[in-house]
Parts: sequence; C-alpha cells; structure tokens
Amino acid sequence: MAENTAGTYVTKDMVMGDIIRTYPAAAYALMGCGMGCVACPSAAGESLEDAAAVHGLDADEVCAFVNDWLKDKVQG
Repeated sequence: MAENTAGTYVTKDMVMGDIIRTYPAAAYALMGCGMGCVACPSAAGESLEDAAAVHGLDADEVCAFVNDWLKDKVQG
C-alpha cells in the first residue's frame, strides 16, 4: 500500500472507485462510516468528498477514519 510521509492513504479528492481498487480493505471502513455506496456504480466516479456529502457526512472525518483504519490494518 502506498503511504505518504503523513500516514495518509486516502484523501477526500480521491475517486471512490480508485480508493477501492487501490485499497480494497477501505470498503469495510467506508461502510462502517455509513457509506454503503462503495458498491454503487454511480459512486465509482465520485470523489470521497462528494460521496460523503450525499450521505450527510464530513469528508475530513471520513478520511481520518479510513486512514486510521488502513494504518491499523497495514501495521496490524
């Protein structure tokens, strides 16, 4: 998994389809946030920020949750 020096795997401007392709395990974290859209074909082209807005979620909080979750899984 690619990680920058800040420990960030996912950013809010990333496209949902790219997130899932790059980090398949992120789907579990996203669903845990209430974003069941990870399997929705229309979400595949949306940014995480746009998808979070559709669900009434704060994109920064979703990013932080997903990044913490992925970091835990990677360092496990």
